[in-house]
Amino acid sequence: MADNNIIMFPFMAQGHIIPFLSLSLQLEQKGYQITFVNTPLNIASLRRALPPSSAVRLCEIPFNPSDHGLPENAENTDSLPPHKIYDLLVASTALKPAFRNIIKDLVSAGAPPLCVVADFFFGWSAEVSHDFGIFHVIFSGAGGFGLACYFSAWINLPHKNSTSSEFTLPDFPEAGKLQLTQLTPSLLAATGDDPWSEFQKKNLPAWGDADGFLFNTIEKLDEVGLSYFRKKFRLPVWAIGPINSSLNGNKNYSGREELVQFLNSKPASSVLYISFGSQNTITASQMMQLAKALDKSNKSFIWVVRPPLGFDTNAEFRADEWLPENFISKIKNENRGLIVEKWAPQMEILSHESVGGFMTHCGWNSVLESLSHGVPMLGWPMAAEQFYNAKMMEEIVEVCVEVARGTNFDVRFEDLKEKIEEVMSEDGRGKKMRKKAFEIEMMIQEATRDEAGFRGSSVEAMEEFLQAPLLKKKMGLDYSF
Repeated sequence: MADNNIIMFPFMAQGHIIPFLSLSLQLEQKGYQITFVNTPLNIASLRRALPPSSAVRLCEIPFNPSDHGLPENAENTDSLPPHKIYDLLVASTALKPAFRNIIKDLVSAGAPPLCVVADFFFGWSAEVSHDFGIFHVIFSGAGGFGLACYFSAWINLPHKNSTSSEFTLPDFPEAGKLQLTQLTPSLLAATGDDPWSEFQKKNLPAWGDADGFLFNTIEKLDEVGLSYFRKKFRLPVWAIGPINSSLNGNKNYSGREELVQFLNSKPASSVLYISFGSQNTITASQMMQLAKALDKSNKSFIWVVRPPLGFDTNAEFRADEWLPENFISKIKNENRGLIVEKWAPQMEILSHESVGGFMTHCGWNSVLESLSHGVPMLGWPMAAEQFYNAKMMEEIVEVCVEVARGTNFDVRFEDLKEKIEEVMSEDGRGKKMRKKAFEIEMMIQEATRDEAGFRGSSVEAMEEFLQAPLLKKKMGLDYSF
């Protein structure tokens, strides 16, 4: 296939790299050559994560963290405290000359890329791509609604002029009322001339220089958010999700047998799965309250635990210190709960018929995985656009009950118990949510169907995206409208 090399260029964070790599593998299966660009340490990690059968070309872009006031080896948000992530964002703008050289070398070698697929933190990459006549799209691993709220809040800073704890987004009224507690610390503190605002003032308007947007979402599920971007930028928006990842698995997971045995022993829709993702944890006091709520609720559960906030998240989990006395032995004796440290096979758990609810941080990948298996959610958003994902799932999609926000939230076990029982109940709101979640599961299956005589919306969108750079090249089309 001529003109089939696609450059993938994500920001240096696992939550960005994983969707990009998953999309890369999907495009590779369609016959495209993939050049995956990232900094040296991230590329080294990716070499270990790539399936042996993959021919994705991993391309190092030079980057020295210490040149930017960052700790040595700090090439990924995983290795940085939250207050240092801004420094990595600013440092990433220094990748521009090296990225230009990567494209220049490909063009000089007579192998110009068909397309550049770049991260939404790399707004500047559109200008570089277009300097070489290369088609450029922004790919968001986040959903349309969540990213629309994020974009609008940063562009408008509407909470600055609000005298109450609630406010609306002036160019996105469809989002409804937002609350100050749904803003990240950097956004809450933004004044318009602070460092974060200065970065966003350069980055966000540059999105309009792209030729289009790719979203890891479903058209029918996410119409409100996708419509915002179509109106705002007057550019094509392709909803190509869900892009399933086979990279999160751990085939050597030692606790699988016990896990499957536990799930098989439980009735349908009776188990609550609890996980806040690989990058998040709650405070010690919140952890204690959640454990008490689980104990009092008498519901079966699987809880993926990490050391609480303020402790080394890679250290050993000290159950005797962070959980109620005799909690582990009690749930084990009653065969009512499993405590899993750090990682569990999430897709396998959510796909089991005994799982009836998912307490989640509402990261978009987790939301899609839950919906893909028809599992309703209890939302505990922690960071980024997760607060807006939780809002969308509760208010628009009606498959979620929000239980807390972040780590500053005062959590009471009585409230958690009440919400757990509400979602896990066999009738009432729990029953309605399971019915709605099943409908969304069917919607996702339809969107991704590709059979003779029928192509779902996500399949169609992917084909339209892949044809767009060829059409533009052949016809000189301007994709703005």
